[in-house]
Parts: sequence; structure tokens; C-alpha cells
Amino acid sequence: MRESGSAALRLAIALMVIGAGYLGAAWFLGRHLPANTSVAGVPVGGMSPASAESTLRRALVSKERAALVVQAGDRTERLDPRVAGLSLDYGATVAGLSGFELAPRALWDHLTGGGDEPLRTRVDEPRLEAALADLKARFDRPVVQGGITFSAGRVAVVKPVAGATLSVSETAHEVAQRWPAQGAVAAKTTVAEPAVSAEEVDRGNREFAAPAMSGPVKVVAGSKSFSVPPAAYSPALAMKPGADGGLAPVVDNAKLVAVVRAAAVSAGLEVKPRDARITFTGTTPVVVPAVTGTALDDASVVSAFVPALTAPDRTAAVKAVVVQPKLTTAQAERIKPKEVISTFTTYFPHNPPRTNNITIAARTLNGTYVGPGEQFSLNRTLGERTAAKGYASAPVIEDGRLKKDYGGGVSQVSTTTFNAAFFAGVHIDQYLPHSFYISRYPEGREATVSWPDVDQRWTNDTGYGILIQAGVSGNAITVTFHGTKVWDIESVKGPRRNVVPPRTIVDNRPTCVPQTPSPGFDVTVSRIFKKGGKTVKTSSFTTHYIPEDNVRCTHPKAG
Repeated sequence: MRESGSAALRLAIALMVIGAGYLGAAWFLGRHLPANTSVAGVPVGGMSPASAESTLRRALVSKERAALVVQAGDRTERLDPRVAGLSLDYGATVAGLSGFELAPRALWDHLTGGGDEPLRTRVDEPRLEAALADLKARFDRPVVQGGITFSAGRVAVVKPVAGATLSVSETAHEVAQRWPAQGAVAAKTTVAEPAVSAEEVDRGNREFAAPAMSGPVKVVAGSKSFSVPPAAYSPALAMKPGADGGLAPVVDNAKLVAVVRAAAVSAGLEVKPRDARITFTGTTPVVVPAVTGTALDDASVVSAFVPALTAPDRTAAVKAVVVQPKLTTAQAERIKPKEVISTFTTYFPHNPPRTNNITIAARTLNGTYVGPGEQFSLNRTLGERTAAKGYASAPVIEDGRLKKDYGGGVSQVSTTTFNAAFFAGVHIDQYLPHSFYISRYPEGREATVSWPDVDQRWTNDTGYGILIQAGVSGNAITVTFHGTKVWDIESVKGPRRNVVPPRTIVDNRPTCVPQTPSPGFDVTVSRIFKKGGKTVKTSSFTTHYIPEDNVRCTHPKAG
């Protein structure tokens, strides 16, 4: 009995020792990683979690800091993981690889098991997306639309190229999944296809562009012909994509017609019409007959020329039409002046330079025709008065004083013409009297002129043409209007008002021009329109004259 009890005790003690040993082994093994454990190829088996984490930090520091390569097609860019918010999570990597377990199988696995465990990472998504956004412009590739253009008679072909846009969010997701990756991470991009394919560009060039620029187009109109080279008509052509992705020719009809018609003019096939002219034979108004012109028909130019661009014979048969003048011979005969409707003469003192200027201006004015409804402008008719045109320096009025300038005396032509217009009954649009009164002109019925702003303008509202006859004889200029008489005009002058006496000025400058004194005053002239002896309407012209001062020139060279 005593031996039996002792054996039981020894067995119990043995079991207790074995159990304690088992528990101790389980406790020890639970505080270490399985014997054959590695992470990213780094052996960490049998190490405590702290030791394993420390080992991994030392072994993987270069891997953690290595630049991340992002690739899209043939474009690669490098990212610094630290800037991009990427890091290795060593604690999470070794967590769960150890732990206290009593199951014999678990203890056996700790002693003999384990494998290569994955690395755990931390990703700061906003920083990663910001870093990728900085690279976006380098990865993005704009789509190149294919097309065909024409310049100087040559074809320029642009091959289409697909575009690509980096998707920051999708690429960030890919990086987060792959890092730390072996090799480049493929960027996620959105592809933009060209509107027109390369095959369609080739077809457009083959079927239209190349043939269109292959040589000149022959244009035939009746028995005449001429050629238009590609360099001339190419600006009128274009090729544009349609909704179906096709490339179609586009023609600027207005440009094309202008180019073809210009070539027709150069070839003598297109001739502008000439209006009938009303002029003088001696002193008799006559009609110079109109001449019809020839022009290509715009519609036939477009309809024939465009198909000829790709036709084997490159020939366009177009129509030529007769173009009538704006003023035909018959129309000119109907409005041709039939009688003298007004005439006026003014006289001038002896002054050869001034007389020269009056003569040149009268000669230029003579034969001027003003059609029904047209506006006459004396400045437009005479142009600038210059020495090159033969004008001499003669007295003109400026700021109330006489001075010398080219064209002095032309105001006498203006005054004479103004009075002829006054008595013809035309509508006076613009006139300016002299600043002081000149005794050789009628009071309140005179008009000065100066280039370019002081002008005499009137509109021919008689309903018939007016032909102006102007000429100098002796010391007089006469301006006569030939037309069809509509009105009998009377002029009534009122009394002088607000009379102001002149001053006396002594001037010793060599540029001084002497003046004969006359007072300043206001005066009103009425124009009375009559038909059959009855007054139909009236109009008034009020003029303010300043005094013409008595200027005495004392310098020997003045005058």
C-alpha cells in the first residue's frame, strides 16, 4: 500500500513537471514568431515581435525609401514615397504572427512552421493624390485631330494621334495596392480617340486633296478659256470632319468665285461695263454711250469648278453673262440736261497767282456731272490744292487776317458755284461764308472753301442730271448749271444788322498782307421757290461777318 501510494505521487509530480514544461514552452513560443517566418524575404523566425520589427526596419529601409516608378506608355515618372505619403507599417506586419496557444499542433507549427508574410503599408491618400496630380501634366497627351489643309497650292496632311488623360484617383488606388512594387506601376489613363481616323485622313487625301492640288484647272466660257493654278484657288478649299467621322471637302464659294473671276479679268474674258457719261461737246451737253460688260455666272463657276478638281481632264465649263451698266445710254438720254437752269458770274481783281488758281480750279470743275439724288462736294471734285497741281501761293483768310497759301482764290470758284446752286434750287447741305465781307461777292450769298474740312456740299434733288460748266474769261469766272428747270428762284436780302466798325492795325512783319477796311454786320438772305409765278416755299440763310480791319504793312518786303 505504501509503495503504491509512492508511485502515484511520483506520477503526479512527473505529470506536474511535464505540464509546467509544456506551459512554459507554450508561453515561450507564444512570445516569438514561428521558426521559419520571413517578411519580404527577410528571415525573422524565432524572433520576438519587437526584434522582428527592428530587424525589418534595418533590412527594408532602402526598399521603403526607393523611388516609385509610374509608367504610362513610353512615359515614366518617379515618385518619392515619403512625399507621396507611402510608408511601411512594421508593427501591423508582425502583429498576429505570435501569440500564446496550448494546442499541440500550434506549438508544433511554432517549432517547425511559418512562411513568407506580406508587408503591411500605410497610405496617406490625399498626399498620394496630390503627388500624382503634380505629375498629371507630364502624363497627359492632347489628342491630335487628323486633318488636311491647303496652303499656297500644297496639301498639308496631319496624322491623327489619340490623346490620354491621367486618372489620378484610379492611379492612386493602383499605387496603394502595388507599393512597394517590383518594377513600374502602370498608370491608369483615359484615352481620347481622334474624331477622324488615320484611314479616313488617307482616304480624303487620296480621293480629293491630292487630285485637287495636282495641277491648274482649265476654265472654258464659250470660245475662250484660261487656267487657274492651285496656289490661287487653294485658299477657298478646306476639309472638315462630319458627324459620322468622315472627312469631307468644304468650299468657300465666295472666295472661289472671286479667284476665278479675277483670273477671267486677267485673261480679258471678264470686262466691267462702262456707264453712259454726260459731258460737253463744246458747250453742248452730249451723252457718251454706255458699254455692256461680260462676267462669269457665279453659280456656274461653283457647280463646274469643284467637280473639275478631281476630274481627269480638269476642265470647268462655265457660263458668261452680259452685264448691263448702271446708267444706260437710254437712261442718260432721258436725264441729259436740256437747258440752262442757272448761271452766275463773279469778278476778281488783277492778281496773277490768284487768277492762276481760279483758272485751274474752274478747269477741274468744268464738265462735272451730278446725277439725280447725288451729292456734290467741291473738295472732292478739286482735291487738295498743291504746287504739284500747279496751284500758286496767294492770299487766303485765316483768323480774320489775310495770309498767303497754296490755292488762294479758289474760294471765288466756291462762291460762284454756290450762287449757281442757289439759283438752281438744289438742296444746300454745307457751306461756310467768309469770316469778313468781301465786296465783290453778294452779301450773305457766298461760300469759302479750305482743304480738307471746309467744304461746299449740295444735293441734286431736281430729279434730273446737272452738268456743270465753268470757265474764266478776262477778270471773270462764270459757273453755269445745265439741267431741267424745276424752280424759278428769287433772292431777297434783308438790311445789315449789328454793324461793327473795323480797327486799324500797323504790321511791320515781312509776311504782312494789307487789307482794305470794311465793317462787320449780320445779314439774312431768303431764297424763294416759285412755280408758275406762285411761291411754293422759302428758305433763309443768315450770315455773321466780323469787321475787316484796316491793315497797314510797313515792312519793305510785305505785300
